[in-house]
Amino acid sequence: MLNTPPNPNYYTPEHEQFRRTMREFVTREITPFVNEWDEAEEFPRELYRKAAEVGLLGLGYPEEYGGTPADVFYSIVASDELSRAGSGGVSASLMSHSIGTPPILNAGSREMKSRVLPSILSGEKISALAITEPTGGSDVAGLKTTAIRTGDHYIVNGEKTFITSGIRGDYFTTAVRTNPDDKGAGGVSLLLIERDTPGFTRTHLKKMGWWASDTAHLYFDNCRVPIANLIGQENQGFRIIMQNFNSERLGMSAAACGFAKVCLEDAVAWARDRKTFGQPLIERQVIRHKLVDMAMKIESTRALLEDLAWRVQHRSGDPGMLVAQTCMLKNLATQTMQFCADQAVQILGGMGYMRGERVERIYREVKVNMIGGGAEEIMKDLAARQLKF
Repeated sequence: MLNTPPNPNYYTPEHEQFRRTMREFVTREITPFVNEWDEAEEFPRELYRKAAEVGLLGLGYPEEYGGTPADVFYSIVASDELSRAGSGGVSASLMSHSIGTPPILNAGSREMKSRVLPSILSGEKISALAITEPTGGSDVAGLKTTAIRTGDHYIVNGEKTFITSGIRGDYFTTAVRTNPDDKGAGGVSLLLIERDTPGFTRTHLKKMGWWASDTAHLYFDNCRVPIANLIGQENQGFRIIMQNFNSERLGMSAAACGFAKVCLEDAVAWARDRKTFGQPLIERQVIRHKLVDMAMKIESTRALLEDLAWRVQHRSGDPGMLVAQTCMLKNLATQTMQFCADQAVQILGGMGYMRGERVERIYREVKVNMIGGGAEEIMKDLAARQLKF
């Protein structure tokens, strides 16, 4: 169990007050129900409204849309506290707007922002991001879903897959190819596609982990989308998507570090309580060494996370280096999560293999964190290019 005091260079008393609010919210509204929700493969839609009431959904958004302006460290606190419930599925769907709405906020028209953001930040509507396709994930420039402009509409055809909040989502920030003659990044745009659009259908996907998160395959069959739903400029969507990936990867890193801490906490608690041959398990040197290895990796990840977050917040440093370090952080954080989940299950033994234990669920959810938002291999290659290796 780590009791590292918050660094005052990063966290103010206001951050710590928000942490207490989040911890109370998670303890009251999420933790008691995660096993039930996991088995049901969903959670009540009402949770979005409750999350909005404590300021979670509007974190970092302008007040005019119902948000609460906040720096990146508030988001790190939120990710850390949500992780304590030990359910990545709940966190992923509850916070799917954190990847679905930034392009709207940063590049959408004023009319679009006024129309959709307040209902999302209040928990009334659900936002999702639709980038990945059956033929490719991180290769955004190669996407095949088309949006051909006809009069005052785009006609959209194609498919998306592995989409978080894909079944229950109301607004889908969708990557499309608006210039069929440009097979690369130059022909990519972003459209806001609404759930009731004729020709838009979805099917539920079953997964190894994140059971409580609704994940879907999306189909677009001659969907008519108003040109007013274009996010940013036509054929200029690739840059917006790449910027969105950077913030997504930082958020995923914070969550992975949080889940790793949960694994250490449960492993320490078990080792102190469990007796083997007349002594607590924690008295065994080999167990203490495992715990220290976990703590070492967590502390290293936390240090890089907070340093990078500060530099992103203050736009300090070369942009290419920040991208490279974001990629390296995501890999480090998810590898730390993987190591700690494996060690925690090993320390808990048979109990660690039982459904309902936090470490069992986190163990199943490791891989989606290592793949989602940019697979480990993609992150290494992107970092290498930014570092000019």
